[in-house]
Amino acid sequence: MSTSDWSLPETDVFDRIRTTLDDETAAVLATVIAVDESAYRRPGAKMLIRPDGGGAGSITAGCLEDEVRALAADVLADGSPRVETWDLTGDDDVWGLGIGCNGVITVLLERLDESYRPVVDARRASNPIGVATVVSDETEIDIAVGNRTYYAPDDGFADDTDFPAAVIDELEDPTRTLVATGKSETLTVETDAGRVEVFVDGVRPPPELVVFGSGHDVEPVVELANRVDFRVTVVSFRGGRADDDRFPRADGVVSASPREIPDLREWDTDTYAVVMSHNFLDDRLALEQLLETPTEYIGLMGPQKRFEEMCEDFAEENRPITDAELERIYTPIGLSLGGDAPYQIALSIVAEVLAVANERTPQHLSRRGGPIHDRAETETKTD
Repeated sequence: MSTSDWSLPETDVFDRIRTTLDDETAAVLATVIAVDESAYRRPGAKMLIRPDGGGAGSITAGCLEDEVRALAADVLADGSPRVETWDLTGDDDVWGLGIGCNGVITVLLERLDESYRPVVDARRASNPIGVATVVSDETEIDIAVGNRTYYAPDDGFADDTDFPAAVIDELEDPTRTLVATGKSETLTVETDAGRVEVFVDGVRPPPELVVFGSGHDVEPVVELANRVDFRVTVVSFRGGRADDDRFPRADGVVSASPREIPDLREWDTDTYAVVMSHNFLDDRLALEQLLETPTEYIGLMGPQKRFEEMCEDFAEENRPITDAELERIYTPIGLSLGGDAPYQIALSIVAEVLAVANERTPQHLSRRGGPIHDRAETETKTD
């Protein structure tokens, strides 16, 4: 597998999974289902493995991928899913080279088949979904490892599930939380018939980024945002070029006036806006319209003085910007990284949007207390 396949955005990994299902090609899906202590990826990370050793996605920084590919051949041969755990916490890891992630990583390997189709369909349709998969069974009921059911936020668990009602009842609340947050966790459920472990994968569509502008500085923002798994739409104002060739990495390119912004799409809190048309009037009108949407991030290109002039215009029109609205406006846009080259500026912008999307305050990781990755908080605890 090439480096580019290893580092694909999650959206591209799901696209590869869908293509594999469409082509009816044999493949194995490896998913991280539990992590104890430190690891490069968190539960829910996925890797698609083909019989020739190729594939897409990553589950570690590279220290386990070769071994996982070898195990995938066994899964393809006998068709049975398997759960494997690697303990990389010692001074000497699997190869005695000290290159482990210093954590315990558990991975589910399963032959990819049509039972996974609802997941890729839901993500492509921008619908969140919960995927509950049995990974260990110590019950008298004998629930097979790999048995799967689905959860939709509006409907709950599927009616045709083979899961016992007692298990579904215990999974309902934590699954709702995991789907809402897009996190994943292996849950232990105790029933009268015994213990069963279920991996619940909260799969959410990627966040949306809408970039307003058509200048040369837009493309680096689009490219980097695409790389970190935003779905990106470019909106061109006042006769700017609005074609796919101009922004090949964008998911969509449209031409509109600032006053049409509310009608461009269904705005929600998972949609973020970057305004960088460099036209004062267009940017000011865009800001006015964006404040009428529920987006929690409006990044505005330009110096503070420019924004102050906008605020004066708003006040003169008896439409002062409120303190609550100021909390949603980020200007000057971006994190203070010190660079002024196009990609350096784009990196500062995309990094800020990513931090807001992940509800993080940017800081040096060396100064952050506790784990780098947030842990899922659910009512049912893992072992």
